[in-house]
Amino acid sequence: MHLTFLRPLAVLAAIAGFEAAAGPAAAHAVIVEATPGVNATVHGGQLEVTLRFNSRIDRSRSRLTLIDAAGKESVAALEKSSPSDVIAAAIGGLVPGKYRLRWQVLAIDGHITRGDIPFTVAAP
Repeated sequence: MHLTFLRPLAVLAAIAGFEAAAGPAAAHAVIVEATPGVNATVHGGQLEVTLRFNSRIDRSRSRLTLIDAAGKESVAALEKSSPSDVIAAAIGGLVPGKYRLRWQVLAIDGHITRGDIPFTVAAP
């Protein structure tokens, strides 16, 4: 009778352990849609950047940096009115050449993810 009582507790403990192990891995913010896309070619000097993630992010602790072919970095101002799973920015004054968007976001669970999106600006 004493073992019958412990069996449901063991099952619940196993389930809780599985969910705890699976939770953090699924919690990282991952890009599910990006404009511009990886290795895209865009035209003109104005770029509308939109990065949508698989979870909500803390926009106030997230960054978007533009890096040109010479390695010069400039931080883009993030739009404040985008949805909670999106960072967006308008970047102007781009001349033809190769660029990278370096993004870093903080998911609401406290995990930081980052990456680069290379793209090319072609003459209009």
